[in-house]
Amino acid sequence: MAGPLKRSATGLLSAPSRTTSQALFPPSTYRCFSVLNRPPPNYEGHIPLTRTERLGLALGSGLLSFLDPRRGDLIAAFGEATAQPYFISHLRNRMLLHPTGRRILRDRPRLTSSSLDIPHLRSLPPNTVGHVYTEWLDREGVSPDTRAPVRYIDDEECAYVMQRYRECHDFYHALVGLPVFREGEVALKAFEFANTGLPMTGMAVFSAVTLKKGEWRRFWDVYGPWAVRNGVGCGDVINVYWEEELETDVEVLRGRLGIEKPPDLRDLRRAAREKRRMEAAKGKAG
Repeated sequence: MAGPLKRSATGLLSAPSRTTSQALFPPSTYRCFSVLNRPPPNYEGHIPLTRTERLGLALGSGLLSFLDPRRGDLIAAFGEATAQPYFISHLRNRMLLHPTGRRILRDRPRLTSSSLDIPHLRSLPPNTVGHVYTEWLDREGVSPDTRAPVRYIDDEECAYVMQRYRECHDFYHALVGLPVFREGEVALKAFEFANTGLPMTGMAVFSAVTLKKGEWRRFWDVYGPWAVRNGVGCGDVINVYWEEELETDVEVLRGRLGIEKPPDLRDLRRAAREKRRMEAAKGKAG
């Protein structure tokens, strides 16, 4: 226990007592972390958070995005709040262990409508990655500019890894041919979870319980097993330098990565609707 305060002959506190006083009363230059006094951002757009704020962001965005899967902003916030400190760093380290991944981290390419020559990609042969990608964009009505910027990941390099993952998401869709409606998104998120380990993708898989009966049966029988088998067995898709693969034959790229294309989901849904229609017509006739 600290002894009583002692005064020197001048009446001032002695050195040991000044140390005790400083511990009890921090200097005026010391400020606690607060909303009004955040540390400087580590990159443009960065918003540093305390652990409490990060936990609140994870719980709030996770619950609301589960209730409304169309809220891409909430899904993005949940992904960032739950990715650090371990998961996004682990994914970055896997990139560092791969020669192409290291080049991606060094070059920092972006996948946007300004960095990709979309009209040129449409003119490529139908079997190329670039043509398949733009064909998928046109069919689904999607733009490469819809990905939200990363804001809540503290490490600047890890923030880029998360941004890269987001911007590559549509290439994963195109590579395996899954559409953007919820059943297709759940299947792709299951694949991404098995391949990247990001918690947000795992939470998206739990939303499969909200699928309709026929959709759930397809996920359980077809797309869930496909996602696990391919996500675990293929190479890290985060290490694909898509900008250099645009003229590659898509089947060659699938083979190199070890990815099998799943059954066409639109065809299966169409067949299920036709079956229901025929059963209904038979029931009326009977």
